[in-house]
Amino acid sequence: MPVSQLPSQPTDNNSSAATDVTPVVALKELVARLHREQNKIQDLLSSLGFALRSFNNLNQFLELIPLMATRVTDADGSALFLYKNGQVRLEQLHWQDSGQRKNIRKALEIASSQIPLVSNTAPLANTTGILDDQMHRYLGRDVQIFGTAILVKHTERGWLYVLSRDPEYSWTETRQKLVRLVADQTAVAIENDELAVELRKKERLDQELEIGAEIQRRLLPRQCPIIPGVVLAARCKPANRVGGDYYDFIATNHNKIQPKAKDGTETGRWGLVIGDVMGKGVPAGLIMTMMRGMLRGEVLHGNSPAGILQNLNRVMYADLENSHRFITLFYSEYNPHNRILSYSNAAHNPPLWWHAATKTVSRLDTLGMLIGLDANSQYEDAQVQLEPGDTIIYYTDGLTDAAAASGDRFDEDNFVTGFNTACKYCNGPQEIVDYLFDQVEQFIGADKQNTDDMTLVVLQIL
Repeated sequence: MPVSQLPSQPTDNNSSAATDVTPVVALKELVARLHREQNKIQDLLSSLGFALRSFNNLNQFLELIPLMATRVTDADGSALFLYKNGQVRLEQLHWQDSGQRKNIRKALEIASSQIPLVSNTAPLANTTGILDDQMHRYLGRDVQIFGTAILVKHTERGWLYVLSRDPEYSWTETRQKLVRLVADQTAVAIENDELAVELRKKERLDQELEIGAEIQRRLLPRQCPIIPGVVLAARCKPANRVGGDYYDFIATNHNKIQPKAKDGTETGRWGLVIGDVMGKGVPAGLIMTMMRGMLRGEVLHGNSPAGILQNLNRVMYADLENSHRFITLFYSEYNPHNRILSYSNAAHNPPLWWHAATKTVSRLDTLGMLIGLDANSQYEDAQVQLEPGDTIIYYTDGLTDAAAASGDRFDEDNFVTGFNTACKYCNGPQEIVDYLFDQVEQFIGADKQNTDDMTLVVLQIL
């Protein structure tokens, strides 16, 4: 049979089968390719997320950003610009063609240098458009670019650009979303780094405050001295770790010529002082420390209480005037031989004197201005004769100004009433101190932090 007469149906069936199979295979290949692309993007973004959680160095993380942006968008390259100190700077660049990378970097650096300087508080809304124009100018119009802002707390801190030289390349919605996603991860990394820096600063400050608090604790008396015929107790509770309250027991220069008692106690006069630097925290603590050294130096000169305050005021006036802070101070000297208490007041809360014989309370006060208010301030001397059982309490206004949740203050009347009760029923100065602190804390509430330093010193004649 001639070839031309052979049946042609099998040939038609094969052709039809081939035509039917081709679209199916193509669709499967397309689905497989999309699946691979999806997996690749997921892996890249997952790696970026892992790096965000793992890297402690921001610069190491930022090096990955242009690479990731390039990979997830199948672009030729990506550039990360950051805004620092009024300037837009090219921070990182990734370009697939290593031969072109140097020229691309130079063009981008020139483009970013053309952005006008702006202050840190100025709006950056127009910067993106200017940067786009400069990049087109130095890279050429054939380079397609897409950029998105890096927002940290709603403030533009930089821009992430993706670039392509492929004329067929298109910025699909998916690619734009991916670039924004990488930019958002970059913003999180920048914010985390800034928070870490702030945390380290806070930790260093906490360490310095703790050192300051420890120094201040060591400057305040660790224990009350043993003075013949007297029992003492004291407590200082700062509102912050470093406070502005001050109290001290100072052996005067008279102790050098007075013999010691058989039990080793000093028999000369003792300075008992309490003060309060206006304000709280480190500044008040520094001034308190400075004042302590100067006061102790003045006491050694052997002047009267008023003379000591007058000299101290003159010495400290310039420093206090510059710091806009002042000091209230009550200085007294007790003579155990005759039980006479000499004193002078520089506008401090007058100590209270409980008379054992009459069971009444009076105040120890003299006229005098704040330390540091006027270089020529004058102070007065006074003295009282103490009797067995008499009790003197020195205090700062942190106790009388302590406020409850209602806003009411403990005030001086309540303090005087509490002191009177404590002197009648408490057994010794330490119980008096404990009782009065308990009264104040119950008034303001156990869960409420005191807002001012609180200090008490109690002297009781045996």
